[in-house]
Amino acid sequence: MSIPVSTDVSALSDNPWRLSVAPMMDWSDRHCRFFHRLMSRHALLYTEMVTTGALIHGDVARHLRFNVEEHPVALQLGGSEPADLAQCAQLGEQWGYNEININCGCPSERVQRGAFGACLMNEPQLVADCVKAMVDVVRVPVTVKHRIGIDKTESYEFVRDFVGTVSEAGCNTFIVHARNAWLKGLSPKENREVPPLRYELVHRLKQDFEHLTICVNGGITTGDQVDGQLQALDGVMIGREAYHNPWWLASWDTDFFGQQPSDLTREQVELEMCDYMIREAVAHGTAFSAIARHMLGLRHGLPGSRRWRQVWSDHKLKGLSPHAVMALAHEPVLTAA
Repeated sequence: MSIPVSTDVSALSDNPWRLSVAPMMDWSDRHCRFFHRLMSRHALLYTEMVTTGALIHGDVARHLRFNVEEHPVALQLGGSEPADLAQCAQLGEQWGYNEININCGCPSERVQRGAFGACLMNEPQLVADCVKAMVDVVRVPVTVKHRIGIDKTESYEFVRDFVGTVSEAGCNTFIVHARNAWLKGLSPKENREVPPLRYELVHRLKQDFEHLTICVNGGITTGDQVDGQLQALDGVMIGREAYHNPWWLASWDTDFFGQQPSDLTREQVELEMCDYMIREAVAHGTAFSAIARHMLGLRHGLPGSRRWRQVWSDHKLKGLSPHAVMALAHEPVLTAA
């Protein structure tokens, strides 16, 4: 059994940013993206952030390898040196990514020490220089993901001027996390929850920059919320809800891309992932647990889901084939049903 996956990017909507899955550190790796693509053929998928240093001085293949089924897929870069970002953008294009995104929204102290992420919003001209350097050497879109403000700076003018300056360098698409980033005193997790959501500022950006593609990220967990945002904006990016409740993606192509309803089942997705685990083990020596961790939310809300997760998470079963683990995992599921 094989679930059909679209690899023809030209067949997608004229607006590939209509609905996307966010870059999430330690989560949105290529295995997670393959899993998500099984359920939505059209959502845009982002890599976890890859730093320019990791590409320039590290294992390029390890960081940039992805499955052809993942298209459309965007590479998110972390960095602040225009020449380094240009070099890495070229690598991303050569490896086949459909978009290069620069991270101007991550508030972690580790990222701040590297002088990139959310702190770059304080230097819009530097970001513009970075964008210009990338735009000059690649043909794929160069986009920016950022916050609405930094620390206690809550004026709309701050984010408006940032977008205005950076757009002049050739960036036409901005993905806006509708919260401030507090660079001191909050953990990355708290930065996703504590600063208040201010969607109205993102809506104002679209009103002031009608020619730009403006997308929103942050706190969106339901289809009704997506519909509401799409009335005012060009796109919506979903983060942790897509990871913890991945079966939601199975309705996206119908609800947001106008496709016919699918008869896809959770069991088909799980079986396809078992096949994928075997291919990855043969090709790269990947342990199935490194892949299975991403699909633990597949049966979210169903009877027996807790026991199902426990089986797939049981390292004592690592000697079994993925298909055998699936069979064990479904014994309590069937009993509970």
